[in-house]
Amino acid sequence: MPKIKTVFFCQECGYESAKWMGRCPGCGQWNTMVEEIINTKADQDRRKSGKTPNKPIPISQIEKTSEKRFLTKTNELNRVLGGGVVPGSLVLVGGDPGIGKSTLLLQMSNQLAEAGYTVLYVSGEESVKQTKMRAERLDIHSDRLFVMAETDMFEIETRLDEIQPDFLVVDSIQTVYSSDVTSAPGSVSQVRECTGRLMRIAKTKGVATFIVGHVTKDGAIAGPRLLEHMVDTVLYFEGERHHTFRILRAVKNRFGSTNEMGVFEMKESGLTEVANPSEIFLQERTKGACGSTVAASMEGTRPMLVEIQALVTPTSYTNARRMATGIDPNRLSMLMAVLEKRVGLLMQNHDAYVNVAGGVRLDEPAVDLAVAVSVASSFRDQPVVPTDVLIGEVGLTGEIRRVSRIEQRVLEAQKLGFERAIIPEQNIGGWKAPEGITIIGVRTVAEAMEYTLGAAKRSVLPKVYE
Repeated sequence: MPKIKTVFFCQECGYESAKWMGRCPGCGQWNTMVEEIINTKADQDRRKSGKTPNKPIPISQIEKTSEKRFLTKTNELNRVLGGGVVPGSLVLVGGDPGIGKSTLLLQMSNQLAEAGYTVLYVSGEESVKQTKMRAERLDIHSDRLFVMAETDMFEIETRLDEIQPDFLVVDSIQTVYSSDVTSAPGSVSQVRECTGRLMRIAKTKGVATFIVGHVTKDGAIAGPRLLEHMVDTVLYFEGERHHTFRILRAVKNRFGSTNEMGVFEMKESGLTEVANPSEIFLQERTKGACGSTVAASMEGTRPMLVEIQALVTPTSYTNARRMATGIDPNRLSMLMAVLEKRVGLLMQNHDAYVNVAGGVRLDEPAVDLAVAVSVASSFRDQPVVPTDVLIGEVGLTGEIRRVSRIEQRVLEAQKLGFERAIIPEQNIGGWKAPEGITIIGVRTVAEAMEYTLGAAKRSVLPKVYE
């Protein structure tokens, strides 16, 4: 009888070890190593048979083909995917519980079914009747949308051979198990094995597959990091459950641009796309309020205007607090240090709170100038000119550095009625500013504050570039 091989996997990061350890060397977590049995029988049988199903082909002899994408009726989803659903692709969708992942995929399945495609929706968390209740609420009644409540990977593959769908949705991958692996569903081995079999189905049969992944308390997709490497596209569904807006963000996409973002609004009838998120995020803005500015951020290929709010108050603690929602808190601390050293605003005894209105998270440095001016506006208790939009990266010496795609940002601001754009001086030239908006180039944070704060007390005249 052959000896059974066992290894220990970390349930947090997927680290593999031949012996048990209390602390995982990969992620540093305690008591996450679980023993699992490795089944090598299938590999041994394949080696004995000597089968070679795939042969290497010179790249010069491979025929170039353009993949035809399947378009849904949701333009936001099509754009985040890079222009539509690619046949044979494997897409991973992650998000917090109750955020709307199942609703989004069920609506997408119905749209594809109404377009004449066959869709198989496999739910491992809900019964068929529960899925039907959600479908009634979303007004879904397509005969080409097949629903199955199953967690056995063998049964899913059997029904795939019977129905031969064009699209497959598995909700969720943590509930699916393979009988070839002895560990429990949701373990590292099970997730890796089931995802590998779904990947082979997608690539060999051309079935576009969407799988839902659970997330940890830190917001990362649960299971091994290998899961995100295996799939073609990784989408994160973000937002607060108590707010109506949801953000679908692509962090990996082999068929399109990364960091694309789509905005949806949750209603009783399901998710509806937001065609112009800039207008939605700015519609509740209080003009003339201290600590409020507007920044132009690029989310993938889309320019988006968002409101940056700041509140600076004297602290009642020994150490002043620095809290940020929607931006990196470390970036906020750096910008406040620049304001103290380069501008002379002594805020070491003040608490600072910064928020990006609408629940959007901004990762690019082009919003630095708007954050810095918001903090200075609240500290000085001086309102910013409400028709100004601020664009620029702030360096440690207080300089304003160039940003990319400035023309698209300024054009979006002009469409929404802004009259002036405060941009880096290095971005001036090489493009034509749209009519109706004044372009002002600045070199330092102090210079930008002269133009935006206390309009009646400006000591310098603006540099206007038409």
